[in-house]
Amino acid sequence: MNLLVVGSGGFLGVVARYGLTLLVQRSVGPLTTFPYGTLAVNLLGCLAIGMFVGFIESRQLFGTSFRLFALVGMLGGFTTFSTFGYETLTLLRSQQLMYAIASVGIHIFLGVALVALGFWLTTPR
Repeated sequence: MNLLVVGSGGFLGVVARYGLTLLVQRSVGPLTTFPYGTLAVNLLGCLAIGMFVGFIESRQLFGTSFRLFALVGMLGGFTTFSTFGYETLTLLRSQQLMYAIASVGIHIFLGVALVALGFWLTTPR
């Protein structure tokens, strides 16, 4: 049942991400190479997950199923960057500074390196 809950939320999040990314990219112009759409989605996702978690934690609202639907499904489908931001904040709130720094560094540097590696492995030489 949890898979269905997460999957349905994920579907909505992915559709929203795609639509917002297109809308933002089209509004800044076709000649722009900077990924404004992706940036907008990632930043909005971070704001949304922070607001949502703050709201539900401070008021003890919603059960496990809705949290899975909204946090893991919708916002996870919208952007995993929001989850990354939330998990980093959780580490900082629990005073695990070194884990937070390591997580940020690994996500950014290793993530970009793996994108480059994947590209290199699949590109004719």
